[in-house]
Amino acid sequence: MSLPLEGLLVVSVEQAVAAPHCTCKLADAGARVIKVERPEGDFARRYDALVHGESAYFVWLNRGKQSVVLDLARPDDKALLEAMLAKADVFVQNLKPGALAKLGFAFERLRKTYPRLICCSISGYGESGPYAQRKAYDMLIQAESGLSSITGGPEAPARAGVSVVDIAAGMNAYEAILEALIARGRSGEGAAIAISMFDAMADWMSVPLLQHEGGDTPKRIGLAHTSISPYGAFKTRDGGDVLISIQNDREWRILAEHVMGDRALATDPNFATNVERVKRRPETDGRVATAFAKMDIEPLCALLERYDIAFGRINGLDLLARHPHLRRTTVDSPTGPVHMPAPSAIHDGKTRRYGAVPALGQHSAQIRKEFGGK
Repeated sequence: MSLPLEGLLVVSVEQAVAAPHCTCKLADAGARVIKVERPEGDFARRYDALVHGESAYFVWLNRGKQSVVLDLARPDDKALLEAMLAKADVFVQNLKPGALAKLGFAFERLRKTYPRLICCSISGYGESGPYAQRKAYDMLIQAESGLSSITGGPEAPARAGVSVVDIAAGMNAYEAILEALIARGRSGEGAAIAISMFDAMADWMSVPLLQHEGGDTPKRIGLAHTSISPYGAFKTRDGGDVLISIQNDREWRILAEHVMGDRALATDPNFATNVERVKRRPETDGRVATAFAKMDIEPLCALLERYDIAFGRINGLDLLARHPHLRRTTVDSPTGPVHMPAPSAIHDGKTRRYGAVPALGQHSAQIRKEFGGK
């Protein structure tokens, strides 16, 4: 089965998460991705060694790529990168702003020299502005963007549990590159794209910011909802945790009568509407908590499902690992196969096969020979 980006060459001077996430998606779609690594390698290779000696981050983000080691302080390696870019369709980089320009690879020059080349730069705060030269990592941008201020419980801000800033920036870059490829198909012209991690997260923060500017700043309330009750987590008799979401007053009546077994509560005007329930949130949630604490998790989940109440178990990673909806794919790595969650898209009912994770410099000799390097 042919893939949509087959025949395209992507060259990426990348490290860590955001740019590798973007180019991983390009590789998944069939593009040939050449990952340029410094002699010591992408530092994400050493974040941990938990996947039979490999880094969990690295195996997740670098399947299907070729690795070439270049020292861009050396003229011959600069010349090799230049030869690769002369044949490339897409160039991605996430070094510190200005770093590649100092080496002679400014986007302005590349766009003039190679008019069809699509150049994409991913940075912390953009290519200009007062913070442009700051080092920027995922959790720092979570803090700067205000995300951490609305994440966690009342006692303290918290980091989102995965690298949401890097992922958002990588996906923004991926979609912008796809747009540029479509546009190039019409005009023949490449593009210069700038993606900022801060911009990516500020976009995700639009609703909280608009709420704040409208006079209702969101509060940190953990696994609860600021404007709906009951919508939150409750513990069962056997120690399970269930999160329910009541979206309308009819669902509340069903929950109270058929799941909680409290017909009087179902008809009590003090709890009849969401406005009244939110006004009495401690009592509303307390009633639900008391009822759920008398039931074990499996019978409770069966009741919630029977009466079509929206719910989810608050699973730990042990339960995720054996979740009935977890689809996995197997990717080869230098130290053996890795069984990881499959990408979400299913094309024509089929899950794609994905390329191997490269060892550092695994393709250096091949690429040097192909592009005329030494």
